[in-house]
Amino acid sequence: MGVRNYLIEGVSGTGKTSVCHELRRRGYHALNGDRDLAYKGDPETGEPADRPVHESVADSVAWVHEHQIWDVNKIRSVAADQSNAISFFCGGARNFTRFIDLFDRVFVLHVDLDTLIRRLAKRPEDEFGGRPCERELIVRLHATKEDIPKGGVVIDANAPLERVVDEILEQCD
Repeated sequence: MGVRNYLIEGVSGTGKTSVCHELRRRGYHALNGDRDLAYKGDPETGEPADRPVHESVADSVAWVHEHQIWDVNKIRSVAADQSNAISFFCGGARNFTRFIDLFDRVFVLHVDLDTLIRRLAKRPEDEFGGRPCERELIVRLHATKEDIPKGGVVIDANAPLERVVDEILEQCD
């Protein structure tokens, strides 16, 4: 295993990408799950999957969300790399149960519903959460927390970004 590895999770719109950018700005090794690790695949097998044709937009949106997975071999490789004192993995993956044991701690970013809706409303339509049907799914996931790892350290992501990252770093020591 690497020296220390941390997962930063939360529903879309809670600030995972912003936290990743801020950690990088501060000189930490941080991977953006959506850009560095994700692909569409079967959460059980890891096999890549093509999006089927759905009768409704809602079904298509649900499929995209449910098949957002990370490359487990890449995660294991980065986590085992001793060249970084700390590695942060920022983002959400539906196959997190296949690699959650690699992390020293899981942080779950949380915002109140009004903040979440306001953040999502600012997203362009080509970014997940930018379309009304995607927002509906995210609001449901915010309420149910059904695809968030249990037992993570909840971080109040309503605070300014610098304070959110400070709190994460304080809990890494």
